[in-house]
Amino acid sequence: MTAELAHQVADWITGDPDPSTRAELASLPEDELRERFRAPLSFGTAGLRGEVRAGPNGMNVAVVVRTSMGIAAWLQKQGLGGSTVVVGRDARHGSDAFATAAAETFAAQDFSVVLLPRPLPTPVLAFAVRSLDADLGVQITASHNPAADNGYKVYLRSGAQIIPPVDKEIEAEIAAVGPAVDVPRTFVSPGGSSVTAQYLDRLPALVRSQKRNIRIAMTPLHGVGGDVALTALRGLGFRDVHVVADQFEPDPEFPTVTFPNPEEPGAAEKLLSLAAEVTADLAIALDPDADRCAIGVPGPSGWRMLSGDETGALLANHILHTAPPNSLVANTIVSSRLLSVLAPARGARYARTLTGFKWLVRAGRGLVYAYEEAIGHCVDPSFVNDKDGISAAVVLADLVALLAAENRTLGDVLDDLALEFGVHAGAQVSTRVDDLAEIATMMERLRAEPPTELAGTSITVTDLLAEAGPLRTDAVELAGDGIRVIVRPSGTEPKVKAYLEVVLPVHDRADLSAVRAEADAVLATLRKFATSL
Repeated sequence: MTAELAHQVADWITGDPDPSTRAELASLPEDELRERFRAPLSFGTAGLRGEVRAGPNGMNVAVVVRTSMGIAAWLQKQGLGGSTVVVGRDARHGSDAFATAAAETFAAQDFSVVLLPRPLPTPVLAFAVRSLDADLGVQITASHNPAADNGYKVYLRSGAQIIPPVDKEIEAEIAAVGPAVDVPRTFVSPGGSSVTAQYLDRLPALVRSQKRNIRIAMTPLHGVGGDVALTALRGLGFRDVHVVADQFEPDPEFPTVTFPNPEEPGAAEKLLSLAAEVTADLAIALDPDADRCAIGVPGPSGWRMLSGDETGALLANHILHTAPPNSLVANTIVSSRLLSVLAPARGARYARTLTGFKWLVRAGRGLVYAYEEAIGHCVDPSFVNDKDGISAAVVLADLVALLAAENRTLGDVLDDLALEFGVHAGAQVSTRVDDLAEIATMMERLRAEPPTELAGTSITVTDLLAEAGPLRTDAVELAGDGIRVIVRPSGTEPKVKAYLEVVLPVHDRADLSAVRAEADAVLATLRKFATSL
């Protein structure tokens, strides 16, 4: 072991207040230590996210304490010393200890700290920031990441996540913090016991149906959304709710799924089986911290999960029917273009933003709905200024109930939208990498040698990293007549993602099946390209 690495390890162990992670580091071989100390876990607009493990490159008490101290220093420089900070957590490995450490660090810096009393969905924390008139919220969560991970997500007074340059300002403050063992901490009693009830009290305003006798199948995928979602739905009169029993209780191991993300192939298999078994009208899957919502619907070929774009179009169409004139709806650069034509047809404005709800909720005045294709939906920005899987589930149940009263289904509405605006068929191809350097290599190769044609169509290449303005980002857009491919690195996982879309006109309802089949064939060609990146 080099003298430099040995010194770094010794200093970290000395400065680590947690005996379990001190012992973990002391037992590791040199190659593992080198990996743990190659760089600190970076703080970005999504906060921190990484594997629960000892050392500066993991999620552990020492990292959480230093991060919280850095944020406290940043708040004080903004003139917000002594203000209220709300701290929440999910049920992942380490979440309880990390939330306690964060709360105690803020309290020692004379902030008024509300430590939420139990593991709760991230949308409840986002709601609490505004309802408690706080200047900051921290949620300990890794959302839909694998079981080994945890994270630290930060919300500002608006209830929205941070954006640049705040992330870099905070990162600089964290870097200036000394050893975690020297950071003072003060005991904090849990509080905010009424926050969940206040969150639930708002939900009736989102529901319009008079008859709510539909049957729902639901899973929280071993996360923290089950109790709150079930209370919400049943409290609103959706009493016929069946849950996937072995996925209902929080379990940080996520034992029945490979990845706890409703978008992942097979993750919703148990949900769809339950929906078919009980002859449900709607299937709902929440991700582990319940800020995302995916739905399944019955059809001629059995149950299937809708894409985030399909759900987004359904929700936008539903919400805009009662929204004030000239309201704003928004989605991201990688989401379907259907919203851009649906909005003006419903008397609304449309905005396109970078990926992430930190941008979507800042899309402009009059925002009534925003979504991203990764099953995130903000159905009432004045309520929760971020994605919220539970309120989205409530609105979707309401929509299904309204349609059932007319003997119609979500599939019927999707058909109507295809007839009005054309078939918008989308897909996503993700390439997971073991070495993060591979991501940069893949993006460089695409920029250096982009295709000139896809699926027999000439395309225009737009490097969004070379663009000026608010949509500048590390992504490449390939677009031609009726096709579009956007390639970008994931912001939260070691993946390169390709977002595919095919748009074809429909002239008659009888043509729908044939046009959808044609769109699927074009998508298959685009998939071949995306998998070859």
